[in-house]
Amino acid sequence: MCGIVGGIANRNIVPILTEGLRRLEYRGYDSAGVAVINDGIKRVRRVGRVAEMEAGIAAEGLTGILGIGHTRWATHGGVTELNAHPHVSSDEIAVVHNGIIENHEEQRVRLKALGYAFDSQTDTEVIAHLVHHYYKESGDLFIATQHAVRDLHGAYAIGVVTLKDLNTMTCARIGCPLLIGLGDKENFIASDVSAILPVTRRIMYLEEGDVAALTRHGVTVADSTGKIVERAIHISDVADDASDLGPYQHFMQKEIHEQPRAISDTLEAILADGINSTLFGEGAAEVFKKIDSVLILASGTSSYASMVGKQWIESVAKLPCIVELGHEYRYRDSIPNPRQLVVTLSQSGETLDTMEALKRAKELGHTNTLSICNVRESAIPRASKLVFYTRAGKEIGVASTKAFTTQLIALFALALTLAKEHGRLTAQQEADFIEQLRYVPGSVQHALNLEPQIKAWAQKFAEKEHALFLGRGLHYPIALEGALKLKEISYIHAEAYPAGELKHGPLALVDSAMPVVVIAPNDTLLEKVKSNMQEVSARGGELFVFTDLDSNFKESDGVHVIRAPRHSGLLSPIVHAIPVQLLAYHAALVKGTDVDKPRNLAKSVTVE
Repeated sequence: MCGIVGGIANRNIVPILTEGLRRLEYRGYDSAGVAVINDGIKRVRRVGRVAEMEAGIAAEGLTGILGIGHTRWATHGGVTELNAHPHVSSDEIAVVHNGIIENHEEQRVRLKALGYAFDSQTDTEVIAHLVHHYYKESGDLFIATQHAVRDLHGAYAIGVVTLKDLNTMTCARIGCPLLIGLGDKENFIASDVSAILPVTRRIMYLEEGDVAALTRHGVTVADSTGKIVERAIHISDVADDASDLGPYQHFMQKEIHEQPRAISDTLEAILADGINSTLFGEGAAEVFKKIDSVLILASGTSSYASMVGKQWIESVAKLPCIVELGHEYRYRDSIPNPRQLVVTLSQSGETLDTMEALKRAKELGHTNTLSICNVRESAIPRASKLVFYTRAGKEIGVASTKAFTTQLIALFALALTLAKEHGRLTAQQEADFIEQLRYVPGSVQHALNLEPQIKAWAQKFAEKEHALFLGRGLHYPIALEGALKLKEISYIHAEAYPAGELKHGPLALVDSAMPVVVIAPNDTLLEKVKSNMQEVSARGGELFVFTDLDSNFKESDGVHVIRAPRHSGLLSPIVHAIPVQLLAYHAALVKGTDVDKPRNLAKSVTVE
């Protein structure tokens, strides 16, 4: 469910589809497939990597001048070839789909009554049958696609082809990104510009609710009302990509949606070479072997990432870890430990509080220093012995999003590396953790697909003056991050507490006017969190719960639930950071604040 590419041309489209899917592998996926029109709908689908799909294509000699391709991350239905995309209806319509169709069960019942049989467990197959149903009525793929998407509730980006029209491809989007690439007598669709850069840099970004029809000679776009509209054409320049809003309203929204790619890029060396101290620079192995504890210095959002990192370091590497705010550390008496690793976190590498804290640590005799930073050659990395550069790309929005989640990736890699250097990580554990890391970009993409549901919550939050955020264990820092984001950009007063602390004072604030956001993944503390939720409900509080698909929560009056698709174990905080970012963004959008440049704040804090 993570990547789409399609094309209509006068040449064999299959190599373009396969190269496009290869370029989308960073999103995370568990199956891949293509469908082309060539004397029927010809499909190749494989569980596993794109390379396995390519081998199947070569074996079958697949060719065609009209086709669609997809990389899927399983949500509805398991990881099987039958559930892999593209999906086909009546051997006439083929569809690929990113997103989640919330009313798929209702549509499935309806379509079965109309005589359609289902081969998969997916929500996507209902789209193929709906398009086929309306195509039988209209004989026009563009009209059929417009009618079909009006029946869908949820988030989607889709690409559609039909055996009966070799000159048209259609696509549509709500909630999930989709763009059109314009070529010379050929046109393309993709969920990410990287998929089609080898064939065109002329890009048309579809807006929310758009439905488009592509031929070899042009593109027709209808907006959500059905009105034919013109969409601007952009020339993609990868060097300037960070400064191009593309289809997004704000840089914060763009940067939230860039997180699967940013995480994947940050993970690249780890997934390629395994856990290795060289990730942190020359001499890291020698430094890591001799340390006996860790001190992390950071401020703001980076300090919340550090709080998660502390728990990872202590649970995985079994080393004591302390987190301190840089602006507090530099002014207090502390006891230096020359065997301690001092880690500084900063997105910009210029954060004054953190830089001054590092200087203070070095004055106290700390020589084992490591910087985790997103900007190469900035001040803090230059002042540190070791460096790990996250690869979030340029972050323009003041409220940090992709820098935060890539910092979490870096801290998890640090925990694993310290564990390995101290003989506390077996080969099997290392392999298991690397496999879990491989799934993170896809899980984050799924969290992004929850955006339409979160937007509905944001309407309620925008009316409030205060909010509480609760979490336990690894997810208490995510509650802190959620409260900070809401404060930063919507100006709604929000506070976060460990959920167990509720009864020790904050419960006095709870009433029907105080929304309470709960980060409640399906971990060992879930039952404890449920007890804390009961305390809120008993006082008339309204609960907004972010949980996982396998958690046993039911919605009721005063209890609203949004589920991420699967629990991600120790890495769950990375996934659950996404919904709280989206909630803050959309609440701010409703309130009409300056999302990218909130009042009184700056991107890089270079004053004390």
